[in-house]
Amino acid sequence: MTDFQRFKGAAKKLDDIDIPMIAKTIDVGEDELHAIIEVETSGGGFDKQDRPKMLFEPHVFYRQLEHKQHQRQRAIDQGLAYKKWGTKPYPPDSYPRLQNAMIIDESSALQSCSWGLGQIMGFHYKMLGYESPQELVWKFMEDEEYHLVAMVKFIEANNIDDDLRRHDWAAVARVYNGTGYAKNKYDVKLREAYAKWSKIKDTPIEGV
Repeated sequence: MTDFQRFKGAAKKLDDIDIPMIAKTIDVGEDELHAIIEVETSGGGFDKQDRPKMLFEPHVFYRQLEHKQHQRQRAIDQGLAYKKWGTKPYPPDSYPRLQNAMIIDESSALQSCSWGLGQIMGFHYKMLGYESPQELVWKFMEDEEYHLVAMVKFIEANNIDDDLRRHDWAAVARVYNGTGYAKNKYDVKLREAYAKWSKIKDTPIEGV
């Protein structure tokens, strides 16, 4: 068993001040970030077992193993990798799949998951400032603040911070959810979540 197979760290939740302070780094309010978090993970970065919320994507694992044909075939034979998204339904808990995939190739497996509050794919670890996908996961096991900082870095790196400031939800959705966002009504969900949070009093940050 690897050290990752429990996936449990401190599992610290966000402090109230974290969202407006981190939002301020890209000149948006907390309501914009709340909207994305709500649509992605219903507002929480950890599951009932205090593990980072995670979805293992077999079609991404298939891609990650492109130059590792022996490992790819093992993953295919075990139902852990396939070429096209949607080939099979997702199980209620992705961790058993991930644990089996890690036996085949740990780094590729960790990169094949979406992680935390913002459900950022593990293969973005360098973009997010991490040396390895393992480091990303370790940090995400510790504190939701790391999840939120990573989400904001992803927004900046993909140049949708301006779109977020303009509340161009379609543009945000296109990057965040893919070109099929309209079918999923992802932009509508973002707009509705933002409208809800706009009616809730913000956390004051004056003097911080």
